[in-house]
Order: sequence, then C-alpha cells, then structure tokens
Amino acid sequence: MSSISAPAATTGISTDTSRLKSKDNLDKAGKQFEAVFTGMMLKSMRQAKLSDPLFDSKAIDTFTDMQDAQISQSMAEHTPLGIGKAMTDFLSKSQSDINPAATDPSP
Repeated sequence: MSSISAPAATTGISTDTSRLKSKDNLDKAGKQFEAVFTGMMLKSMRQAKLSDPLFDSKAIDTFTDMQDAQISQSMAEHTPLGIGKAMTDFLSKSQSDINPAATDPSP
C-alpha cells in the first residue's frame, strides 16, 4: 500500500516570522499599541458622563469617536504616554537580533 499524505490545511495565516525581528516593525507596533491604549482610555473617559449633554445625537457620538481616534493616534506619535515604549523595550530584550546588548556579556 502506498501512503498518501493529505495536503496541509491553509489557514491564511503566514508562518513567516522574519518581519518580527525588525526594530522598525517593533517600534511601529509600540506606537500602534500606544494609540489603541490611549483610544481605549479616551473612550472610557467619555463613557463616564458626569452630566447629560445639551445636544445628544448619533451623529455627535460618531464624530466624537472619530475625533478620539485621531487624537489618540496623534498622541501616540507626538506625545506618548510611554506604555508603547515599555512594551517594545520588554519585547526587544527577548530578541537578540534586535537588542545588541543582550548578546554582549557585561564585564
């Protein structure tokens, strides 16, 4: 009997991890994480309404959501809180290709 191997299932998820070892990609991920974190923080602050708004509509809510997304992206690029940098520093410690200090022994 001949053994026939089944074709590998394709999931659409790339198994190429070479892009993960780039300092630029790690920095981009840190900025994106910072933007998402800041956006979640702004959304949470907006949900804690202290009073009823004078004018309330779906259009204003949509505009506010879009404005918060732009503000969080701008904050991540220009005045970051530091959580994205902390994340990239933590992740770069485990990757010797990115962090040259991890490969050099300390005297």
